[in-house]
Amino acid sequence: MKGTRFVFWLFSVLLPSVKSQASETEVTCNFSRRNYALIPEGISTNVTILDLSYNRITLNAADSRVLQMYSLLTELYLMENNITALYNSSFRNLLNLEILNICGNSISVIQQGSFVGLNELKQLFLCQNKILQLNPDTFVPLNNLKVLNLQGNLIRLFDAPQLPHLEILTLDGNPWNCTCGLLELQNWLNMSNVTLENESTTTCSYPDELKHYSIKSAPFTTECHSKFISTITEDFQSIRNSSFDSSSHNLTWTSEHEPLGKSWAFLVGVVATVLLTSLLIFIAIKCPVWYNILLSYNHHRLEEHEAETYENGLTRNPSSLSQITDTNSEDTTVIFEQLHAFVVDDDGFIEDRYIDINEVHEEK
Repeated sequence: MKGTRFVFWLFSVLLPSVKSQASETEVTCNFSRRNYALIPEGISTNVTILDLSYNRITLNAADSRVLQMYSLLTELYLMENNITALYNSSFRNLLNLEILNICGNSISVIQQGSFVGLNELKQLFLCQNKILQLNPDTFVPLNNLKVLNLQGNLIRLFDAPQLPHLEILTLDGNPWNCTCGLLELQNWLNMSNVTLENESTTTCSYPDELKHYSIKSAPFTTECHSKFISTITEDFQSIRNSSFDSSSHNLTWTSEHEPLGKSWAFLVGVVATVLLTSLLIFIAIKCPVWYNILLSYNHHRLEEHEAETYENGLTRNPSSLSQITDTNSEDTTVIFEQLHAFVVDDDGFIEDRYIDINEVHEEK
C-alpha cells in the first residue's frame, strides 16, 4: 500500500515538470485575421506553431525570405490567403516542419521544387485551390509524408505519387476523367495500403457512362488494360536499356581514365618480342638467299691434294670453265693460282702445268 502511494506521489511531482517543459518547447503564435499582406518579421525565432490564416499573404519572394528565419517551425497554417503559386524552395529552411496547410487559396501552379527541404513533413493540405495538374516528381522530397489532401481542386488526371509512407489520400471534389490515363492511379490505389478518404464521393465526371463510379472501382475497357500493359513493358525496356548504356559508359570511362600499370608495359614488351621473332622466322623461310650467301662466304686457298681433285673435276666438265666469265680480276687470280699451282713430282722435279706435253715431244 505504501509502495502504491509512493508511485502516485512521484507521478504527481513529475507530471507538472513534464508539462512545463513541453510548454517551453512549444511556442505558438496566432496572427490570423490581421489583414497582413506580408509575413511579419517581428515574430520570435523560437516559434514552433505559426498561424497566418485569413490574411492577404501571397507568399512571394519576400515572404519566403522571412520564413527562413523561423527554422524551428513544426506547424504552419496559411489557409484563406491570396497565394496563387508555389515557387521553388519556398520552404527550404523549414527542416522541422511536420504540418503545412495551404487550403482555401487560389493556387494553380506548383513548381517541381516547391517542397524541397521539407524532409520531415507528415501532413500536407492543398485543398480548395485551383490546381489543374501535378507533376508526380513534386512530392519526391516528402519522404515522410503520411497525409495528402487534394480535395476540391480542378484535377482531371493524376499519376500515382512516389510517397513510400503515405497512409491517407483525399481526392474528392475533382472532375476526374476516367479514361485510360487514370488506370495507373486506380491500380495503385487497389494494390497499395493507402486509404482513399471519402471514396464514395471521389467519383468520375467523364465519360457519362462512368459517372457516379468511384475512381477506385470504375470499369475500364479492355483496350485501356492492353495499353497499360504495353506501357509498362515499354517503360521496363527503356529502364533496362538506360541501365545498359550507363554500364557501358562507366566501363568506357574507366578504361579511358584508369592509369596503365607495369603489367601493361610487360605485355607490350612480350607482344613486340613475339612479333619480331615471328618476322625473322618468316624471312628465313620465305627468303633463304640471304643466309645462304652468309653461310657460303668461307673462301680459302686449296691445298695441294685439293688442287688435283678440283682440276680433275674441271677436266671432266670442261663446260664449267666457260661459265666463269663474269668474275672480277681478283676471283680470276685465285682460280689461276688454284689451277696452276706447281706440283712436286715423284722424281723431284717441278712440273709446269702451262707447258703442253705434245709441244715438248715435237721439239724433241
